[in-house]
Amino acid sequence: MRTDSSPGNLPAREHLPAGSAGTPVLDVVIPVYNEEKDLQPCVVRLHEHLKRTFPYAFRITVADNASTDTTPQVAARLESEIPEVRSFRLEQKGRGRALRTVWSASDAPILAYMDVDLSTDLNALLPLVAPLISGHSDLAIGSRLARSSRVVRGAKREFISRTYNLILRGSLQARFSDAQCGFKAIRRDVAQVLLPLIEDTGWFFDTEMLVLAERAGLRIHEVPVDWVDDPNSTVHIVKTATDDLKGVWRVGRALATGSLPLDRLARPFGDDPRDRDLTDVPKGLARQLVGFCVVGVLSTLFYLLLYSGFRSFSGSQIANALALLVSAVANTAANRRLTFGVRGRGSAVRHQAQGLVVFGIGLALTSGSLAALNAATSSPAHSTELAVLIAANLAATVLRFLLFRAWVFPDRRDETEASTVVASHNPSSNNPSSPTYGTTTAHQQHPQQRPHQQHPHTPLPQRPNATAPQAPYTNYDHSQTNEFRAGEAADRTWGDATMQLQAVRPHDHDPRDTRDAR
Repeated sequence: MRTDSSPGNLPAREHLPAGSAGTPVLDVVIPVYNEEKDLQPCVVRLHEHLKRTFPYAFRITVADNASTDTTPQVAARLESEIPEVRSFRLEQKGRGRALRTVWSASDAPILAYMDVDLSTDLNALLPLVAPLISGHSDLAIGSRLARSSRVVRGAKREFISRTYNLILRGSLQARFSDAQCGFKAIRRDVAQVLLPLIEDTGWFFDTEMLVLAERAGLRIHEVPVDWVDDPNSTVHIVKTATDDLKGVWRVGRALATGSLPLDRLARPFGDDPRDRDLTDVPKGLARQLVGFCVVGVLSTLFYLLLYSGFRSFSGSQIANALALLVSAVANTAANRRLTFGVRGRGSAVRHQAQGLVVFGIGLALTSGSLAALNAATSSPAHSTELAVLIAANLAATVLRFLLFRAWVFPDRRDETEASTVVASHNPSSNNPSSPTYGTTTAHQQHPQQRPHQQHPHTPLPQRPNATAPQAPYTNYDHSQTNEFRAGEAADRTWGDATMQLQAVRPHDHDPRDTRDAR
């Protein structure tokens, strides 16, 4: 798994304001490999739909994955004929590689992709991206397995799809319903932080992106879709399924070992400006309680077994002290890793020392309970001793959780905020149409400006008027297709080709729409 450092904690989600600007709001990527027959009908149909229904400026990007037929020529022709179409050529195969490359280079605030066969009904496109534009969600996916979805496909593919999603739910605890539907969208600010963490370059790219986003606490919006299976699909089911299972194992192992900095994808508490000033907001309390209870039950059983063993050759006080000491060390180590998610050896000795202080408090409670029992009766039964110890440990457990959460393993996100690197747009770039990003640290910002209060997105441009002249591309030659390697987008060494689009007139509408335009 990649462990590259990301630009930093995500800012609060903002509704992208409507306005007039040259940058398209939506960039729809169509990854293709040897699709010379289906590419043109797909792009024409998608362009017609967006032109008629989408209220903002858009772009369609054809990402050619090292095709060996005439697909590059078809893409170049579409690019020269349709102003909103761009084409990129990658010399390596892989749908995930194509999406990461184009998304990393795009300047549109909303990034989407769909399969070239257009199996998903296009009426779901606007509902897919609307939650991202409004700031409600971070990612959006089409779901063929939602109850209200209407799907036409064979029993074999239906079985494989449902089995795969059951595997994800059982192994990676995924809660989204459909990982492999080729109909997804993501906000660009999220993609900039999330994409460097994704390792897969093939079909598992979607699943890995969704699992990491979900584990990081990002909001995923699901849209029921109407979907018709393409009988001529070139996807190799067996090989894809094998690669997906390998990816599930790899991601599950990375999540278990904590090798991914998912905390850098965290959003602030609430998106209302009043919520952003809140301090000491509990984070992950429910999950921590569940983890602490599980560890506590196992530790208590371990403690009682140790006490019974030590009691066979020593007094009750000595047996209690030894059993509590051993179980306390194990309890602190388990809670450190499983409940509070602290990985690595850093501060492990300090945590154990603080855990021993908490152990001392527990020892005082349990020893005091035993002393009170011995004062009440000279020879208490062993079962009575265990009942008293269980009650005393229950009180000590509550106190132990509070001390662990507030003192031993506090949320130190605020302490590291000053050194967190955040992404910011650089409007002073020499090429105003090129998306240039700088890195700044929190202490370099204005003292009154919090890291998540970066400047808002530029206003959303309206859909261009069909009768208005279109501004030319910047630094682009229509006579040939842009070509670059997969790594060039991340390095930003290729030329930008941002479209400058005119704002739509307030009364612009589709002439084929027979409804009254009132």
